[in-house]
Amino acid sequence: MLRQVAAGVLVHESEFCQSNAVVVHGRAGVLLIDPGVHGDELACLADDLSDSGQTVVAGFSTHPHWDHLLWHAGFGAAPRYGTARCAATARDQLAGGVAQVARAAGIPEQVPLDLLGEISGLPAEMAQIPWDGPGVRVVEHQAHAPGHAALLIEERGVLVAGDMLSDVLIPMLDLTGAADPVEDYLAALRLLEGVAGDVDVVVPGHGSVGGAGQVHARIDQDRAYVHALRDARVPSDPRVGPSARDGWDWVAGVHERQLQRLAERSESGGTRGVQQQRGR
Repeated sequence: MLRQVAAGVLVHESEFCQSNAVVVHGRAGVLLIDPGVHGDELACLADDLSDSGQTVVAGFSTHPHWDHLLWHAGFGAAPRYGTARCAATARDQLAGGVAQVARAAGIPEQVPLDLLGEISGLPAEMAQIPWDGPGVRVVEHQAHAPGHAALLIEERGVLVAGDMLSDVLIPMLDLTGAADPVEDYLAALRLLEGVAGDVDVVVPGHGSVGGAGQVHARIDQDRAYVHALRDARVPSDPRVGPSARDGWDWVAGVHERQLQRLAERSESGGTRGVQQQRGR
């Protein structure tokens, strides 16, 4: 079911990891951001839009992880965008075929994959999504995944944060290709902090929508977690450990794996040493 979170901005929450699809009303149709996740949910969303007389005129994927690269035939053949780096990464991932991606990522059978990842990269100098609707600023950074982007719907005061600023998921660093994943994440939080003054609503890729004042609180919480992770300290974070929300206890395992990977990178010289990191 679509729920309005601001004027002309609606959110559909999936049963899969509390994933949020965002619908933004424009003059001739809607912009659809990160639609997902199960086939029946995508079909329901397509029907809801059709029944309300809305046509999808553009799509956007915030980053190149499979659950943010989905589409449904009922949405039509609108152009689908991502940042240039996001689109290039998606193409590389799909070079071996969708079946290979599905096996590697353990994608549930209920997820339709026939239109997975068919996005076009926006030119690097293009800071707005090209569509006939409210201005949507692309805030690109390299936290979490290559070419990750948050979207600021400027006239509505809404920040679509991609896989950041969640109340249930801790910051998940890009520990595969990034040279300095900790600094990448902290730099991204500074970018989001730079636009937070214009934000009344924050929509994470997974988790609850936050209202007025929540964006600053979530930035502070994510920064505190990354600092604790960097310094190999036990984080005082309600998303990890016994205080985690029901059904999200697996996040503690994500935290432990990140600690281990950062320690391995530091020992192998794959990232700056711990003392250098602490000096930031």
